Amino acid sequence: MKCLTIRMALLLMLLTSTASAEVILKLDETEITGARELPKVLYIVPWKKALPDPRPLPMRSLMDEILTPIDIDVFRRQVRYHEMTQTSPESDSPAPQ
Repeated sequence: MKCLTIRMALLLMLLTSTASAEVILKLDETEITGARELPKVLYIVPWKKALPDPRPLPMRSLMDEILTPIDIDVFRRQVRYHEMTQTSPESDSPAPQ
C-alpha cells in the first residue's frame, strides 16, 4: 500500500512538472530611448580632495641633468671613480689611470 501511494505521488509530481514546463511566458519589449544628439561622455568627479604625495620631490630631474653642459675635468674624475669601484677585488691589475 505504501509503495502504491509513493508511486502515485511520484507520477503526480512528474505530470505537474511537465505541465508547468510547457507554459511559455511572453514579455513585452522595453525600449529605452534618449537624446541621440548628446555625446556619450562620462564625467568622473572626485568627491574628496586628493592627499599630497608623501614621497619627496627629486632634487633635479633626469631631463635637467641631460640638458646641462658637463665639465670635462669633473666627467673624467667620475669615470675614474667608476672604474675604480667597478673592478673586482680578485684582479691584481691596478685600475687604469
